[in-house]
Amino acid sequence: MLPASRNLPAEVRDLLATLGVADALRPDGALALRSPIDGSILGRVVTDSDADAEAKLARAQAAFLQWRQVPAPQRGELVRLFGLELRSAKAALGRLVSIEVGKVASEGQGEVQEMIDICDFAVGLSRQLHGLTIATERAEHRMMETWHPLGVTGIISAFNFPVAVWAWNAALALVCGNSTVWKPSPRTPLCALATLALLRRAQDRFVAAGGSAPEGLAELLLGGQELAEKLAEHPLVPLVSATGSTAMGRALAPRLAARFARAILELGGNNAAIVCPSADLDLAVRAIAFAAMGTAGQRCTTLRRLFVQAEVYDVLVPRLRAAYRSVPVGDPLSEGTLVGPLIDGQAFAAMQRALAEARAAGGVVHGGERVDAGAADAFYVRPALVEMPAQTEPVCEETFAPILYVMRYDTLDAALALNNAVPQGLSSSIFTNDLRESEAFLSVNGSDCGITNVNIGPSGAEIGGAFGGEKETGGGRESGSDAWKGYMRRATATINYGRSLPLAQGVRFDIT
Repeated sequence: MLPASRNLPAEVRDLLATLGVADALRPDGALALRSPIDGSILGRVVTDSDADAEAKLARAQAAFLQWRQVPAPQRGELVRLFGLELRSAKAALGRLVSIEVGKVASEGQGEVQEMIDICDFAVGLSRQLHGLTIATERAEHRMMETWHPLGVTGIISAFNFPVAVWAWNAALALVCGNSTVWKPSPRTPLCALATLALLRRAQDRFVAAGGSAPEGLAELLLGGQELAEKLAEHPLVPLVSATGSTAMGRALAPRLAARFARAILELGGNNAAIVCPSADLDLAVRAIAFAAMGTAGQRCTTLRRLFVQAEVYDVLVPRLRAAYRSVPVGDPLSEGTLVGPLIDGQAFAAMQRALAEARAAGGVVHGGERVDAGAADAFYVRPALVEMPAQTEPVCEETFAPILYVMRYDTLDAALALNNAVPQGLSSSIFTNDLRESEAFLSVNGSDCGITNVNIGPSGAEIGGAFGGEKETGGGRESGSDAWKGYMRRATATINYGRSLPLAQGVRFDIT
């Protein structure tokens, strides 16, 4: 049960003050903020009008024109200072994430650590924004490839990772020489306000040390769908990185395509894992439990489909059922809780509909019931393990809740076909100690997802690798590896340092 003496609105006010956010909560604000922990109203914030958005986009464009002139390692210094501010504020910002989203304490802190990690990555990247020297067929010529800042970067983030996904994009965008305009989920504006307050602290330190960081470098748009559409349609925004549902991506992508703007889309994921006969089942149970139940099943990389080889099905699945019965569900701010609340009543209703459809399709449902935490407007559930006779329609649809569909398979080829037989293609994993099985999974004939793991679950990605998926997941890549190239424009240059003018491909055009 939730502590009766807790006052989340008062705690939020104190956290915002600690994080440097002044006057964010206003009684005249159009947007009411409700904590999923107990359903209490944390306060209200003022949303942005169309005119507000236009002004902020104009400021961001003006900032870009100045910021792109700053050498990249100096841009990296601003991001380094931001990382220091995040380290100092980790406890407070992590707590705010937990209150606004309902994440258990370690996950709230972990999200801020992810921001710190991407800042570290981006600082190093600021000295490695490299191009190429390319061999040319023409004597006394040189061909080279360079990368330049792109422009205002629009960032649309979802409720489930209210600060980390922004940081994946913003840290790279800033070192690449871009300004940013962030449209967070209307469920999580306080985390966004706090994050940008910390960035302003870093900017103040940067300027005090002699750096140049213009106003408008990181703008914030608070409100609903109309602001996301404005980012997608606005001519000053050459790139929009959007995280959310596939339906959201279908709505935004045509708007971006209509003006030939770039999109980095990170959309739905209906992630699967395969458990082979040779798997370490102790390891598999732990990995599956976190991947399927962590964040109350509200990660884009949450494990939702599990294919277990027939030889080990009756050994593994009873252990999973026991884990589902015993996992601590409740107050995410209390020590020992592993599963907190769903974000709201709509998420609970969607989960119950999906379970009813699974039962109608012959599934056996273990768990899934509402857990009484003593708050009528908070929605806690026992994670559901659903044994399905086959991968039928309910399994192929992503439900953003802790539902794990479990199915038997006989051959690895059959399991791989099932893994790939859904519209989404974000993350996947295999549990095996057989080299041939793991290599087959990773091969061109294996998983068709953007993330393919061996002996770990599909969730919990590190920032060093590019994050994203294929098919209806959107095809975008954020975070590590060479994802930075998506935030820059490429220029190929050929320099003739001789006195003749040879043409490529042997073309002759002689004039007298």
